[in-house]
Amino acid sequence: MQPDESPSELPKSEKLSGTLDRSHKGEAMPDLTLTDASGKKLAMASLRGKPTLVNLWATWCAPCVVELPTLDRLVDLQEGKLRVVTVSQDMTGTEKVASFIKERGGDNLEPWVDAKGELGAKYQVQTLPTTILYNAQGQEVWRFTGGKIWTNVEALQLIAEAR
Repeated sequence: MQPDESPSELPKSEKLSGTLDRSHKGEAMPDLTLTDASGKKLAMASLRGKPTLVNLWATWCAPCVVELPTLDRLVDLQEGKLRVVTVSQDMTGTEKVASFIKERGGDNLEPWVDAKGELGAKYQVQTLPTTILYNAQGQEVWRFTGGKIWTNVEALQLIAEAR
């Protein structure tokens, strides 16, 4: 698959923007365990070995919802070279996260939930979405606060920094 040359036309109210932050570069991936609504667990430590993009989002966050399909397409564009981990920050209604993702074109995305806000607290997240890129050694490369189209050339160049 080829990257999108330009972001798809979004309604003016849904334009995405954000801030790139490299001040945490080299910090280790947190040693936390995520859960999905069915009780399946994912130890973040198990993600080491492959570059990983961790996206903190919520069903009530408009920019998060807009960028979900681009994260899903990113999985295809990266062809197994990058793990994309979406982590809902919803504290209630977590059983609906999986269906919410699927309804919005997230067939490649896993519905992880951080209902207690432990990951959000660890990252000191004040704005959603927040996306953190880790290299294969589990060290942070950068974090992006705000919404982003993850399938355009600029985003793919940022993601390539993990290799």
